[in-house]
Amino acid sequence: MLSPSLHRARPALLAAVGTVAGLVLAGLPATVSHAADQESCRPDGLYRTPGVDVPYCSVYDSAGREKMGADHQRRVIGYFTGWRTGKDGTPAYLAPDIPWDKVTHLNYAFAHVDGSNKISVGRDGATNPATGMTWPGVSGADMDPEFSYKGHFNLLNKFKKQHPDVKTLISVGGWAETGGYFDDSGTRVNSGGFYSMATNADGSVNQRGIDTFATSAVDFIRKYGFNGVDIDYEYPTSMKDAGNPLDWSLSNSRRSGLVKGYAALMRTLREKLDRAGAADGRHYLLSVAAPSSGYLLRGMETFQVQKYLDYVNIMSYDLHGAWNEYVGPNASLFDDGKDAELSAAGVYSTAQYGGIGYLNTDWAYHYFRGSMPAGRINIGLPYYTRGFKNVTGGTDGLWGRAPSTNCPAGSGLTKCGDGAVGIDNLWHDLDTDGKESPAGSNPMWHAKNLEKGIVGDYVTQYGLPADTKLTGAYARRYDSTLVAPWLWNAEKRVFLSTEDEQSVNAKADYVVANGIGGTMVWELAGDYGWNAAKGQYEPGSTLTSAMYEKFRAASPYGAKRSTAEPPAEALDIDVDFGQFPLGDSNYPISPKLRITNHTTATLPGGTEFRFDYGTSAPGNAKDQSGWGTSVVRSEHTGSNVGGLKGDYHRVSLKLPSWQTLAPGASAEVDFVYYLPVSTPSNWTVTFGGRTYALAGDLARGTTVVEPGPGTPSGTPSPSPTSSSTQCTAPGWNSTTEYGGGSTVSHKGHSWKARWWTKGEEPGTTGEWGVWQDLGAC
Repeated sequence: MLSPSLHRARPALLAAVGTVAGLVLAGLPATVSHAADQESCRPDGLYRTPGVDVPYCSVYDSAGREKMGADHQRRVIGYFTGWRTGKDGTPAYLAPDIPWDKVTHLNYAFAHVDGSNKISVGRDGATNPATGMTWPGVSGADMDPEFSYKGHFNLLNKFKKQHPDVKTLISVGGWAETGGYFDDSGTRVNSGGFYSMATNADGSVNQRGIDTFATSAVDFIRKYGFNGVDIDYEYPTSMKDAGNPLDWSLSNSRRSGLVKGYAALMRTLREKLDRAGAADGRHYLLSVAAPSSGYLLRGMETFQVQKYLDYVNIMSYDLHGAWNEYVGPNASLFDDGKDAELSAAGVYSTAQYGGIGYLNTDWAYHYFRGSMPAGRINIGLPYYTRGFKNVTGGTDGLWGRAPSTNCPAGSGLTKCGDGAVGIDNLWHDLDTDGKESPAGSNPMWHAKNLEKGIVGDYVTQYGLPADTKLTGAYARRYDSTLVAPWLWNAEKRVFLSTEDEQSVNAKADYVVANGIGGTMVWELAGDYGWNAAKGQYEPGSTLTSAMYEKFRAASPYGAKRSTAEPPAEALDIDVDFGQFPLGDSNYPISPKLRITNHTTATLPGGTEFRFDYGTSAPGNAKDQSGWGTSVVRSEHTGSNVGGLKGDYHRVSLKLPSWQTLAPGASAEVDFVYYLPVSTPSNWTVTFGGRTYALAGDLARGTTVVEPGPGTPSGTPSPSPTSSSTQCTAPGWNSTTEYGGGSTVSHKGHSWKARWWTKGEEPGTTGEWGVWQDLGAC
């Protein structure tokens, strides 16, 4: 139903079902302060390990926002890869090349899970890029004698002394090393990796393997000076044939348990990192590289791991590529309603989808926004291209077709699109036969040279002749609705999807406007700069600098998940979406919502639960259990051309009048929705004249209590009003739609709508709901 994707990671392969490349997120400061009230610094919604005084204030301020330096209001996270060493004859990208003053976090790619379920970067030695390699004579690459190890890890720590606000994370996995690893000879060992470390063959959680890995990860970051761990597990989804085809023999048989194993892994890592942080006086970060593909996310239930993460990096790229024939942008910001792949799948014409196109960054952001504050989300940008050749139709190739062709060996696919090759595929992966994988994969600096008609002097280092000439002109095109540039060579009919200053600046503006935490880029070595002496583009920092300039004076990012103040008191009532059908049997998405009462009070019939879910799915969720589920507020309706307009749909459902929920008892609701959403959030429960939050939301500033009688908690006294005031606003009508700011009169009071509403009676929504009580009239 969605696009598969390719991904680089070491000498990686091509394609496979799903989508996205492999990367992840970032760090922490090296110094510590231990504030008396660490809870005041905990980010909204972040899980806290029981019984541990986690030193959140070493990384976060009193609003729960990350401290990154005075000129970094938003994150700029760069992946720094271990294999661009220059030792293979291709251009090197080393620690001195990183724009240290422009980034906030660096993710080192990649470590792997070894055969004993421990984190590893291979055996120490002079040829190990991470811990042993040196670069004599390279400016800035001299080793720091303070450290017992050499290689990239030595240089990262050397430069962190000069830039102490920059945090580093060790990223584990990637496309090629999720289910195995490369040994010292470069041979892939099919060890099982994440799949067997976290999940047993029968689908049960492998807690012993998880504990071994998590303990080794803590030891690793302490040894090598990292600020945290980034997990790039591709992919813990129930969708068949997702991820690297070399892993399918392991992953497909474990599909039923991968999500549970993933959740257990992230919880264990969070708890072990928190305990280590408490002992070390510093909070250690935990992040993941998350898919942006609706296909993969459909098989990841509600992405229950979000509460364990400091933040999530969305791999919002590889949205189109040569794994199929549909020609489109690698990483568009928005949908335009014309995506050829989605059109062919009936997405725009199937009523239940609501016309929502889900192959774009904005859709992926709103998926995660449903369960996380904007500031705990970072959107991904590619510093590489995707491309096709022999394209027909479309507008200068956009939404055209590439002829079907045989897929690269090892891709696991039977029919691919005709991917660009040669001069148009400089950063290509090799297939399992050692041949070029047609994909149109290039660093942005090479794409800029193609755009300007330049053949760079580096082409011989990638196996091309010194006298290589370009055929045809590479004309730059740009779609402002998609926010996507590309190069179109009409003579060769080559389409290369790119990024440049215009698109990156537009995406940075989007980050600022939506309060998003920042950006993540794969990978820093693809950025460009102009070498006037040589008359060509080369690796540089143009795009990274553009983001830095946009973010340096931005307002602080959004630190709260809810758009309204939650109740101050919370009840210990568990809510869980589970029993998801597996794989391609999970449409429509139909889990069971299980509500468990851990309080000392019996919940009566009519008890109302409300929650928000993200606008990544249309506002048509329902239940099939007689709980009267209704969407009482939608912040977005209709298609998402040009972007989703709001973050949440709010749902109401009530315990049937004939049913009660005793202490310790559970009730199940058959639920249905039509596009993936992450864990619903901002829950409230109302009964006995009081409204409470739920403890499981982990909201800042709430106190867990037992239910009690009396006036609803947090409801202020009405403002004094004159008894002679007349109700001049029109009376409320249950069938009228009211926009934000509308005023009505109802039952002797004036009311103001905070947002769009229909059918919600004033006086029933609570102080934090849609209707604000303006007082008696």
